[in-house]
Formats: sequence, C-alpha cells, structure tokens
Amino acid sequence: MTGTDAQLTEEHITALVYGFYARARVDALLGPVFAAEVDDWDHHHLVIRAFWSRVLLGTDRYGGSPYPVHVRLPVKPEHFERWLALFREAAVAFLPPEAALVAIGKAEMMAASFKAGLFTLTDRAD
Repeated sequence: MTGTDAQLTEEHITALVYGFYARARVDALLGPVFAAEVDDWDHHHLVIRAFWSRVLLGTDRYGGSPYPVHVRLPVKPEHFERWLALFREAAVAFLPPEAALVAIGKAEMMAASFKAGLFTLTDRAD
C-alpha cells in the first residue's frame, strides 16, 4: 500500500478507470482526442488500470512510462485542465475518500510534469 486507504481494491481502480473514461469519451474537449487515438478500448482500460494499480497500490502490473505516449498527442494545456477536472470527479465518485485525495494529488503532479515537458514557456503563458 502506498499511503492510501487499507480498503482500496483493484475493483475501486477498475471503477475509477471506467467511470473516468465514460465521462472523458463524451466530453467536448477530450472526447475527440480519445476517439482519434484509442482503437481498442478494452486494451486501453487494461493498461490504465495497471498504471493506477501501480500508482495507488504499489503493484508491478504496469511497466514503462506514460510520457512517451502523450508526447505525440495533439493536446494543449487546456486538455490537461479538463482531464484533471474529470479525473477529480471520478476519483471522488469511485474511490474511498483518502485514496481519492492521493489519486488526485498524483494526477495533479503528473499533469504538471507532462505540461512542463510538452509545452514551452510561451505556450504555457497562453
């Protein structure tokens, strides 16, 4: 366990992933990006569930780094803000309270890191 609720389970993570993507896929800003990039939703869900299992439960189900996948995506800073808003909603809805706070904190750090790596200072000022 990595500092989250003792009762956090893989089932919670599955609910988080499916709940988040149910919202993101129909979102006016994020939906088109996902529609253009994800061909196999079952596989995508599996990978993202493994990622969050590693982050929240400390498992070894995910190997690698998510950053290289995101470098090639046609995203702008506002995509990350929207992603975070939807992720926060899903975390609160589907995870135990303490785990939701941890997950949101991890997502916020990840988004800040990705934005710093993807956008120049000029881009971020917009």
